[in-house]
Order: sequence, then C-alpha cells, then structure tokens
Amino acid sequence: MKLYYAPGACSLSAHIALCEAGLTFELEQVDLKTHRTATGHDFLAINPKGYVPALALADGQLLTEGAAIVQFVADQSPSRQLAPAPGSFDRVRLQEWLNFVSTEIHRGFSPLWNPKLPEATRTAAVERLERWFGWLDAQLAEHDYLMGQQFTVADGYLFTILNWANFLKMPLDRWPGLQRYMGRVQARPGVAAALAAEGLGG
Repeated sequence: MKLYYAPGACSLSAHIALCEAGLTFELEQVDLKTHRTATGHDFLAINPKGYVPALALADGQLLTEGAAIVQFVADQSPSRQLAPAPGSFDRVRLQEWLNFVSTEIHRGFSPLWNPKLPEATRTAAVERLERWFGWLDAQLAEHDYLMGQQFTVADGYLFTILNWANFLKMPLDRWPGLQRYMGRVQARPGVAAALAAEGLGG
C-alpha cells in the first residue's frame, strides 16, 4: 500500500491508522499547490479529486476519503481493535463519530485557513468550534477515548483535526479534558511514529 499525504493535513489520520494497525506501507508526499508528488508525478492523474489522503492498494485500486480509508485500514488488522466489527452496532457508533468529526470539526476548521476570511466570519467560525470543544470536553470526562477505553480510528481523526488548533493559535486551555485527551493520543507509539515521519515532532 502507498499513502499519498501532505504533512499535517487530514491525511495524518490515515497515516496514524496505518501505524497503529502495524501494516507495511509506503509514503508519497504531495504538494497540494502544484499537485506534484515527491517523485514528480502528477497527483491529479492519480487522484482526480486533487486532495489527500489517497491510499493506493496492491491490486491497483485507489481509496479516497479519510473516513473510508481508516475503516479499511482498521479491518486489515482486526486484532488491533481500531474499529468494532463490521455489521455491529458499535461499528455504527464509530461511523457516527467519524461523520461528526468530518462535518462539524474538520469542516469547522476549514475556513480558518483562509487569510482573507472576513473577521466577522472568522469569529463566528471560532465560536462554533469552541462550542463543540466544550461538548467534546464533557464527552471525554469519564472516558479515555471517544468510544470508551479503546482507541479507535475516530480518535486518530479527531486528534489530527484538533492538532490544527496549534497552527491556528487556538489554545485548548479552557478544555482540560481535551488537553489530556490530546496528550494521551499523542503518547501512543503509532501516533508518535506518524507525527515524526511527517516532521511534526512527537
């Protein structure tokens, strides 16, 4: 397998999943401005969507969309318990979390990367995210991870997106539960390995 990624982008979630699953894979960095890969290939010819992550499989197929990729990866290494069994209600709960992170947290951060965003729009976006931070802080008050005591690919995804707060100078000091959660996830060997490989420390 080969993961096409950009350092610190949402593809970090798939990178974490691969490391946590203990799978063998290659990495190929993508410049999202030029759409060229590190080896000089046209990324748009590989993935016409033009964004990461994209996971090239040994049989020639290409998987895109982070939530699909991390579930596929988890199912390749079921003993790691990165996702509940397919068809179980707990699997639906995992999908619920993945969709929440995608539609509310990931999408909520997206406009903040635009330096031309009007200040009123930026303030509204930050306030909406902060409401969700408070809600997540409460959800994690009695659990180590989103699904309870077991780390899943949903945690890798949430960690990836919340980590953007560091780059956008949005400290999480007001939510100690979230801070502890981020520290707990970052301390995992697979997460630390993915961060280090992308030059993000860890």
